[in-house]
Amino acid sequence: MAKQLAQALINSTFFSKVITVLEKFDRTRPNQLRILTYHRLGTPAAFEAQMRYLAQGHHLVAMDELFAVFDRGHVLPPRSVMVTFDDAYQDFATVAWPMMKRHGVPATVFVATAFPDQPARVFWWDQLQSALSNTSKAVLDTPLGKLPLGNTQERTCAYKQLRDHVKTLPHREAMALVEQLYVALGQPPVVNDVLGWDALRRLAAEGVALGAHTQTHPLMNRVSPEEAVREAFASLRDLEREIGAVLPIFAYPNGSFNNAVVDQLKQRGMALAFTTGAGSNNLQNVDWLRLRRNNIGPQATVAVVQSRLLLSSVYAN
Repeated sequence: MAKQLAQALINSTFFSKVITVLEKFDRTRPNQLRILTYHRLGTPAAFEAQMRYLAQGHHLVAMDELFAVFDRGHVLPPRSVMVTFDDAYQDFATVAWPMMKRHGVPATVFVATAFPDQPARVFWWDQLQSALSNTSKAVLDTPLGKLPLGNTQERTCAYKQLRDHVKTLPHREAMALVEQLYVALGQPPVVNDVLGWDALRRLAAEGVALGAHTQTHPLMNRVSPEEAVREAFASLRDLEREIGAVLPIFAYPNGSFNNAVVDQLKQRGMALAFTTGAGSNNLQNVDWLRLRRNNIGPQATVAVVQSRLLLSSVYAN
């Protein structure tokens, strides 16, 4: 209920007017970068409104420009914003990228490289959500107890509870549980909607930066540091094989990491790594392997994007 009230407030006309007034005082310093990250999109109209807003009055940063700050000490102007996407869902190519090109917004897509052209390999959360949405079962036995599935609200609640629980488990145990639940829900296999390599090559040729996101998308703090780093660099090698030269950049799945993983990424030569921790990045003293990003969900409006950008300035590193 509290979340719904907060969402209603953010989307209200009053909130939008307040944010517009506050924006007049938003004068971020040079080299202060705010990064937005998307996964799936909501309505095309809402996304285009967000891109139109970003294109008006912001300096839009491409990945090669950020790399020039890292590598050669270049300085970004005030009100710098970058847009990234995780997981390489098909709606990036069919919906997001055409709109971004129209408004001059650069894009970076982080790819979990075991999924392109492998339709039977499905992200576990998509698999679980599909099974819960389509099952005929009214109750499901889980490690959290019996969860009711009698209506859409109960199924949504069950999905969120199970999703959050899965993320707390060691990776192999987590994947075994998802498979067990999927079988118990009695659902046929689903097909992923991840972009294939041909589509990714076309996007790269059009100027989209592609970055590593592991091969199989384990949470980096739910596997050993050695396995985490192996996944990260194997993903980078996959991109190099399929796309050609790519920058040594990486996004942590779900934003999850620990110090041991960061240390090994640095030792092995990863240049930039992106979390999902909210806030902005002061590039004069930033930790380049812990770059902050602000998640924008599929139900977001322009007012949500405005508020995330303003609030992120409060949490600059």
